[in-house]
Amino acid sequence: MIPESEIFLGTLLSAAFGFLIGEAFGDSRRHRKCLEQANEDLREQLQNNPSNTTNLRSALDQQRRVINDIHKRVIAVTKGLEKQPR
Repeated sequence: MIPESEIFLGTLLSAAFGFLIGEAFGDSRRHRKCLEQANEDLREQLQNNPSNTTNLRSALDQQRRVINDIHKRVIAVTKGLEKQPR
């Protein structure tokens, strides 16, 4: 026969293991809910402030034009260096 102390120890270990697993999954779920709420808040801020996105878009368009212009000039210089007579 199994002594009562072994049964009690097995029950205690099972309960502790179940508690730890539940705590881990509960914590990850709480963390996920918090992140989802933060994500939703950021989406609402983005939708409520369209002028900010317009400014960002215009700044990105300006940067894109500058980078494209620099790229064209670098390509022209590089091709000119390759075609030099020797």
